[in-house]
Amino acid sequence: MPRTAIKICGLTRKEDLLNAIAAGADAVGLVFYRPSARYVNLAKARELARWVPPNVCLVGLFVNATAEEVRTVLNAVPLDLLQFHGDEKHEDEAYCRQFGRPYLKAARMAPGLDLLEYASRYPSAQALLLDALVEGYGGGGKTFDWSLIPKSLPLPIVLSGGLNPDNVTEAVRAVRPAGVDVSSGVEAGKGIKDAAKITAFIAGVKEADV
Repeated sequence: MPRTAIKICGLTRKEDLLNAIAAGADAVGLVFYRPSARYVNLAKARELARWVPPNVCLVGLFVNATAEEVRTVLNAVPLDLLQFHGDEKHEDEAYCRQFGRPYLKAARMAPGLDLLEYASRYPSAQALLLDALVEGYGGGGKTFDWSLIPKSLPLPIVLSGGLNPDNVTEAVRAVRPAGVDVSSGVEAGKGIKDAAKITAFIAGVKEADV
C-alpha cells in the first residue's frame, strides 16, 4: 500500500516549519492570500524557504491571484508546487498550468458538485485537493461527508478540510487519498502551530498506512 503523503499548511514561523519537517512532513505550505490569518509576505516567505530541505516539497497557496502576482512570488520564492484554491471561473486549467510548475487544484465540496466533471476540467493537475465548503478559503476546520467522493477519479486526491490528530486515521482509512493536508487542525492559534499536534497528526497517518 502506498504511503500517504502529508502536507502541513499555513506555516508562518520558522520554529513551526522546522517542527513539521522534523516530525516527517512531506510538504509544507505557505499562504499567499492576504485576507488569511496565515498569510506571509515575500520577505517572510523567502526567509522560511531557506529552511526547507530538498526532500521536502515547498507549496504556495493562492486564491484568485492575478498571473502577475503569482509570478512575483515565483521570482522571489523557490516553490516546488502551486496550490490554487480559488474560483473555477478565475482559476481555469489554462490559468493553472501557465506557470510551468506542478499544481494542485482545490475543489470545495459544495452540495451538488460533480467531482468527476470537475476533475475532467483539470487534466494537467497533479492532484485534486478536496476541502470543505466554508466561509473564506481554507483553514475553516470543518470536515465534509467523505462518502461524497467518487470511488474512481481521473486524478489523485489530497484530502483536506477539518482533519486533525483525532480523525486523520479514520479519514485515511475511509478515503485512501494520495495525501492529506492540514492547517487549523494542528494549531494552537491561527497561524501558530502546535508541535505536539503535528507529531500526533503524522503518527495518525502512519497508523492508517500500516
